[in-house]
Amino acid sequence: MRCFHPSADAQVRLICFPHAGGSASFYFPLSRALPPWIEVLALQYPGRQDRRHEQPIGNLRELADHVSRELTPWLDLPVAFFGHSLGATLAFEVALRLQQREQPPSSLFVSGRRAPSRFRDERVHLADDQALLAQLANLDGTAPQLLGDEEALRMVLPALRGDYRAAETYRYWPGPRLTCPIHALTGDDDAMATLDEVSAWSEHTSAGFEMKVYGGGHFFLVDHATQIQQLIITELAKERQ
Repeated sequence: MRCFHPSADAQVRLICFPHAGGSASFYFPLSRALPPWIEVLALQYPGRQDRRHEQPIGNLRELADHVSRELTPWLDLPVAFFGHSLGATLAFEVALRLQQREQPPSSLFVSGRRAPSRFRDERVHLADDQALLAQLANLDGTAPQLLGDEEALRMVLPALRGDYRAAETYRYWPGPRLTCPIHALTGDDDAMATLDEVSAWSEHTSAGFEMKVYGGGHFFLVDHATQIQQLIITELAKERQ
């Protein structure tokens, strides 16, 4: 867990789950922007940045088990989840585990990801390095200078491949719905998740559901950061009332 801006005034914690190949620092701007009553914690998966010498976990359920245990000390305050892409599916699985422990999150924000029940037969994790990097470039979520830095790419490729393996080998197991509301966010030009696939998140909660569509592709949330920050503040403020 990475807490970039600890707050003694925190009333809720927002747990953030990075995308495939992503790291905790992706959520630094969000942590800086939110008010002190929302304390942001970002997950740092093994295999990247300061954990780059650790073996990536290529099984999403195994990763969810680890995360669920790591969250235990942070549950003294209410928690909400925000996950983008792979992180959305992982957040969902962790939410199910906490719900089984009668400690469910208050809200689940899922971004740029189809519902768990909507399967695609994807096998990018089996491709060679060039094909994997081409996929990364197509999503426009990686700085061009990184894509041209051979040494840096050698460092990130194992984690990236492990994340893609986790995402692509995941299969949804039908079971109880979440008891917290789900807020699904998506770009109108995201090749990784159609509007129909995203709207199917409604099937995974017995509480409220809303879907917000923004202009852009898979990393629409970068261009619409201010609107998404306000959405998070508004929804979490409702839960305080």
